[in-house]
Amino acid sequence: MESLDRRLAHALQIDGRAPFAKIADVLGVSEHTAARRYLRLKEHGIRVRGALNRFRLGHHAWTLRLRCTPDAGPALAQALAKRDDTFWVHLMSGGTEISCLQQVQTPDELLLDRLPRRLVDVSAHNILRGFASPGTWRGIACLEPDEVAALDPEVEPEPPTELTPLDEALLKTLEADGRANFAELATKAKTSESTARRRVEHLRRSGVLELQLDADPSRFGFPTQARLWMRVEPRNLAGIGATMATHPEVYFAAATTGPANLVASVTCRSGGELYEYLTESLGSLDGVREIETAPVLRTLKRVAMGEDDAFSYRT
Repeated sequence: MESLDRRLAHALQIDGRAPFAKIADVLGVSEHTAARRYLRLKEHGIRVRGALNRFRLGHHAWTLRLRCTPDAGPALAQALAKRDDTFWVHLMSGGTEISCLQQVQTPDELLLDRLPRRLVDVSAHNILRGFASPGTWRGIACLEPDEVAALDPEVEPEPPTELTPLDEALLKTLEADGRANFAELATKAKTSESTARRRVEHLRRSGVLELQLDADPSRFGFPTQARLWMRVEPRNLAGIGATMATHPEVYFAAATTGPANLVASVTCRSGGELYEYLTESLGSLDGVREIETAPVLRTLKRVAMGEDDAFSYRT
């Protein structure tokens, strides 16, 4: 990836709805060049999408780990990817294992009772605290601190409110295109442009709407991905989670319930680099008792993907 494209991607990770004029000023290019380069990024599957964070509305976030027979893995992963309440659906370990996240209003809404019988094992872990997410992934970082500060949206926090039908309509459009302008949002949601602007700004300030750069890490030179389940001494859990959030290899990390109390997704440049990360970066952290690793074979769904994206995307 060219330097300018990478810098543009980092800028969009900081503020996915920043005007191209502002981005261009920070990057030292013309507004036309910034807009044209973003269109090129989209052609390579890199774009800004809106993601609904139901956790801010009091819902529960769970990470599911499913072990199955090899013949059942791909079909089950595709079925999970089609659901509206799942995201980050990974097919792993040669197709015999699946990992995904699910957001539900109450724990009894978990889909465990609707899974096929060809499963060898199922475990569900409630996410208690997040430390790192794709929106904070440092592997993409390349801008200078002053450039980052210039792009920081500095959103004033607001308490979330219950979603309205208008919010749902706006979020549906933003899931497909996080940079959709307010005129387009107003037209699709059948409201005024000023109302669309006001509701989107509230959703952002409340944390219910997250704008994320939806991208395959391999585009940035990180083709080797793995899911980690770690057993960490409770007194070290917060410190280790915070430390991992600073690692460029860490794509996601969260404290969970269950015997493995820290789950993470990591992405590296090679298998050798993954080995070094496990043995050196993680191995040197005081309080890590066990690490279980599952290589990601294919990602069928990230935060918000249409069916065409979901079934064509491979890591």
